[in-house]
Amino acid sequence: MLGELITRVLVLVLGYGFPAIECFKTVEKNKVSIEELRFWCQYWIVVAFLTLFESIGDTLFLWLPIYGELKLTLLIYLWYPKTKGTGYVYDTLLRPYMVRHETEFGRTIQEWRARAWDFALCYWENCTELGQTKWVEISQFLSGQPSRMKQGKLINPVLDHQMEFDEKRPARRRLFGGKAH
Repeated sequence: MLGELITRVLVLVLGYGFPAIECFKTVEKNKVSIEELRFWCQYWIVVAFLTLFESIGDTLFLWLPIYGELKLTLLIYLWYPKTKGTGYVYDTLLRPYMVRHETEFGRTIQEWRARAWDFALCYWENCTELGQTKWVEISQFLSGQPSRMKQGKLINPVLDHQMEFDEKRPARRRLFGGKAH
């Protein structure tokens, strides 16, 4: 349990925190080489895809004893200055796959974007319709209140309901100030 917590913290610090700081330092340099910017762009692209598939990997491989440590090792391999594995992973695995399926991905993203927009509009319409309906119900209820309060009909049903509840449970009657039978 503690090992898993430590591994998660290390993944966050070494997989996201440290690379983010290094990327920030690279961007803020006066003269930045295109290779450095390309490296950090590739790193974040690879990490984004790893994060995307992490939920599937976690459910399938979490039972492995050193799964967390392997994830940590992979992230360090990607940015470590001597290995710079990002270039290898990007150029040999990710880039060829993305180039081959780029049009399919573009089409799918456009479809998802359109569906998301349709869903958001439908959800907004349903919420506003429900809100309007409830607003009308509340205003109608409140508009009828003064006449009911004058007649004592609003308070009596509440007290009657409490008495029915108290009669079913004598112990509750004593707690709420009623008489015990």
